[in-house]
Amino acid sequence: MGCILGILGCCFGSAACSLCCICCPSTRNSLITRLAYGLLLLIGTIISWVLSTPDFVKILAKIPGLCKGKILDDIEALKGYMSCERFVGYRNVYRIQFSFACFFLLMMFLMLFVKRSKDPRSKIQNGFWFFKILIIIGICTGFFFITNQGFASMIMVLGNIFSFIFILVQLILIIDFTHSWNENWVGKGEEGSKKHFCGLVFFTTLLYSLSIISIILLYIFYASKPTCSLNIFFITINFILCLIVSIVSVLPPVQNYHSTSGLLQSSFVTLYVVFLTWSAMTSEKSHSICNPSWNDIIRNNNNNLTDIDPTENGSVNNSSIIALIIFFCVIFYSATTSSTKSSSGKLLGISSNEDIEKTGSKIDGGKSYDDEEQSVAYNYSLYHFMLFLASFYVMMTLTNWFKPTNNFLDFHQNNAVVWVKITVSWTCIVLYCWSVISPCVFRNRDFS
Repeated sequence: MGCILGILGCCFGSAACSLCCICCPSTRNSLITRLAYGLLLLIGTIISWVLSTPDFVKILAKIPGLCKGKILDDIEALKGYMSCERFVGYRNVYRIQFSFACFFLLMMFLMLFVKRSKDPRSKIQNGFWFFKILIIIGICTGFFFITNQGFASMIMVLGNIFSFIFILVQLILIIDFTHSWNENWVGKGEEGSKKHFCGLVFFTTLLYSLSIISIILLYIFYASKPTCSLNIFFITINFILCLIVSIVSVLPPVQNYHSTSGLLQSSFVTLYVVFLTWSAMTSEKSHSICNPSWNDIIRNNNNNLTDIDPTENGSVNNSSIIALIIFFCVIFYSATTSSTKSSSGKLLGISSNEDIEKTGSKIDGGKSYDDEEQSVAYNYSLYHFMLFLASFYVMMTLTNWFKPTNNFLDFHQNNAVVWVKITVSWTCIVLYCWSVISPCVFRNRDFS
């Protein structure tokens, strides 16, 4: 809680940040800044979700003098000057998240070529949070006045493109996390720590068990009929591919050149691919025998479809909720990791210099210190670019990747997303397989 208060205290500049972070343990400025931007995105996500909920219009209707006309469930609003329906639905998710995307894009250009904290622009990166929030609110307010019917369609196209790019970034970070996790525990195990060896065995067994159980359930509920041939293909091909990469990861040639490669990474990637497969199938045509609702699965009744139509504005399906949880875990990992051994971290501008923390001047009696006097701990512009992509990913996830119609208020099922998610699952397998075999292919290159 102290750290959260410290971050909120940064609203009026870095000086206030130093005063309010007194409750935090000794913390690097670069870490606090990245967490603060992640917190901004989290708040924007929560606001977007609340405004996309159909029941929220009922709350607005109860505010005297705000809305005009008849709202929902015969709630009669007082004489207002605007329609409450204007402030709810997927269209507002587009507006809010596109506002965040514009803000992060602006910050990306402002922070180009910043090398150290002595650069005046570094103060903008690490402070002035109150004014940054005002800028986001201002951009968002402007987008609420846009009523052009082509606006939603244009944003959806951009959302599909940039979301796919972010998913690739997310895959790199997930693969990097699995390798770092395995390397760390294997190293401690080789030093004599039995609990880390036991932990490797436990989590590997757990993740593979969850994957096998999930695959069986997918066959039962999403591929039990001959008419579900596409789902049968998706589940089978991804199961075979995961089995192949698991075997490849422990082959003797791979172990000779990549000794930290193992089944822990493969089990983690396998479970993630199974999730992507499930997410793709839940994006298929709603209320079909091959895509039962959550309630129908619980009741074990695929024929009597009783769940609420997931294409209804404001309904976020279960796979999207899990995807958002994974998303924020990835954002947190990208903000807190400081491994200079991570090539993906260097590529995304999330890793720090090994000697920065040692040379950074700590504040006597304080809890925050500048660790970027000699060199920035991460690439400011690349980090903002990642958050720019992440804003579009949140937008598409909260709207279930639905497609807006000519009517700006309506969103319908987008069947293309099925192949997008399946392609992502195959890309994940390819990226992981390459990370495993690349030391064997480029034997003279140092991958440590």
